[in-house]
Amino acid sequence: MLTVREAHARVITAFTPLPAELVSVADAAGRVLANLPAARLTQPPADLSAMDGYAVRAEDVPAVPTVLTLAGQAPAGGSHDEALKPGEAVRIFTGAPLPMGADSIVIQEDTEADGRKVTILEAPTPGRHIRRAGLDFKAGDVPFAAGRRLTARDVALLAAMNVPWVGVYRKPRVAILSTGDELVMPGEPVGRNQIVSSSGIAVAALVRGWGGEPSLFDIARDDAVLIQDRIAAGTQHDLLITLGGASVGDHDLVQDALKAQGFTMDFWRIAMRPGKPLMFAGRDRARVLGLPGNPVSTMVCALLFLKPALERMLGRSGDLPATRPARLAVDLKANDTREDYVRSRLDRAPDGGLSVEPHKIQDSSMLSVLAGSGAFLVRPPHDPARKAGDTVQVIDLGTLDGGY
Repeated sequence: MLTVREAHARVITAFTPLPAELVSVADAAGRVLANLPAARLTQPPADLSAMDGYAVRAEDVPAVPTVLTLAGQAPAGGSHDEALKPGEAVRIFTGAPLPMGADSIVIQEDTEADGRKVTILEAPTPGRHIRRAGLDFKAGDVPFAAGRRLTARDVALLAAMNVPWVGVYRKPRVAILSTGDELVMPGEPVGRNQIVSSSGIAVAALVRGWGGEPSLFDIARDDAVLIQDRIAAGTQHDLLITLGGASVGDHDLVQDALKAQGFTMDFWRIAMRPGKPLMFAGRDRARVLGLPGNPVSTMVCALLFLKPALERMLGRSGDLPATRPARLAVDLKANDTREDYVRSRLDRAPDGGLSVEPHKIQDSSMLSVLAGSGAFLVRPPHDPARKAGDTVQVIDLGTLDGGY
């Protein structure tokens, strides 16, 4: 069986970035940059006042109090276009450009106005309360690298840079196919030997949260012709996800259907828990990732293999999720030959470090345990017995993007 890292490497090398498309900056949040947008102007475009007050020449106020003559005003959105003469001040408001010759702002709380005269009560400092031209960015600046997933903050900056359109990677189109006579959709009557299908809905949510565009197919019953038809439709997408049916039992029909359509099996078993029956197949540019049928196995494998595949199509690295250290809260027995992703509680210890405690039940059918977990404790194959207080590695689920 392949290791997790070997399987991950095979998956991500099978994908390349998708073509770029232009979208309005208003619709760019959550999309991944495919180019390097440059600022089309300088911000601020000129030296501006950062406060309401008076623009003065510092040399005209050698001591306080000093009385200056009011020469005019510069409201926000307006300006005083005459050069400041010796002994003059200009009433100025936040965001207004500095008059020529002025080098300081005295805030209005430090003045007393009387008609055309203003008394300066606090000595000005050259440059104080002034936003210099280009303080935020300059025309031609490129603040982001390609591959960045844009946040609302990023979109605000792009808009301020006067960038109306942004080149982003096209969203990966992902078909999701659940198979099995035993499955029904939420809300449908549940027969004696049936269960409610949750994995397809969960994977669709993950695909959407990770920047893709999911198409959730109807459940395919255990019929070879029907499954082949659904696979043919699914492979018109950038990626087909199958859920269940990828093993080698009498009722696991997905592998046979793929082989009948000319797909080559890259792998179909991984030395991991949960998630051993993971399948990856390809034909020309078509790719199929077969996730295990048990819902927790589905979610774990989606994080380790589906998310990196989507990231590769979006021009990103596609790395495995990062781990961080935590201290065990309980003793653990030695691990076996499979890499284990142990559903666990994650707490902040009194000293600020992380404390991890595995849930007592790790059955891969139990979504309630997964929903109540804050981390996956990652145990390598043959990991020795551990004592409470030992440092281990965890995937902090609270730090993952995409609503995992």
